[in-house]
Amino acid sequence: MEKVAIGIIGGSGLYDMSELTNRSEIRVETPFGSPSDNFILGTLSGKRVVFLSRHGRGHKYMPSELNFRANVYAMKSLGVERILSVSAVGSLREDIVPLDIVLPDQFVDRTRGRVSTFFGDGLVAHIAFSDPVCPDLLSQVHKASQKAGAGAKRGGTYLCIEGPAFSTRAESSLYRKWGMDIIGMTNLQEAKLAREAEICYVTIALVTDFDCWHKSHETVSAEMILDNLQKNSRTAQLILSQAVADMNLDRSCQCGEALKYALITDKQMVHADTIKRLECIVGKYLE
Repeated sequence: MEKVAIGIIGGSGLYDMSELTNRSEIRVETPFGSPSDNFILGTLSGKRVVFLSRHGRGHKYMPSELNFRANVYAMKSLGVERILSVSAVGSLREDIVPLDIVLPDQFVDRTRGRVSTFFGDGLVAHIAFSDPVCPDLLSQVHKASQKAGAGAKRGGTYLCIEGPAFSTRAESSLYRKWGMDIIGMTNLQEAKLAREAEICYVTIALVTDFDCWHKSHETVSAEMILDNLQKNSRTAQLILSQAVADMNLDRSCQCGEALKYALITDKQMVHADTIKRLECIVGKYLE
């Protein structure tokens, strides 16, 4: 199977990338079940990448139905070392307006019961997650957004809610008081699992609305969001193309060693089935 270092996850409104050439589709099965869709292998800006539609083509899966572990594990098994994740979000700030693009560097979790770790079943790991976004990849994508003429806003906190319903006005006002910047339903789990898999991760957040706190947005509708997504999905693809073109494939960050001191369990006590299941993630540490 072809190994590819760059992975792209497309969110609502970005179910494919027409810019990909030399395309092929593959189905990847994992010990955690099936990913959201087939993976599309292709060439973008002269480099090989793999693309996955987070919700499946046709948007089949709600945020709480997504098999995040399968999606990230499959990326890892394909050789991916960097994930560029595109996601629709709402704004919780007056100065972040619809059609803006934000590159958050922090997350707050308001989901309930979602599985967001590969570990358990006799193998315990505690990763460092104080800085959940790869700083090197964040810088590269920010520079790419400037070169592409998009001027993405660097930094901010992404509040991840359960969904699928949007916030109440009371919730939206509360999140603003907490100092949150944008709100979405998917990227926290991806970021955690990418860190466990020692994959660099960044979110390219496409602002579609002001949530329901703003006087001009008393209600948020899927129609409003999809309309704005169509308007700035092209911009997101320009950023992706530029980021891939400029990307240095030699990593100097710490993401590739995230598990070096995180594994707590005595490796002599880890069951063979667990080692086999997580071979592509922890194999180098359990030899």
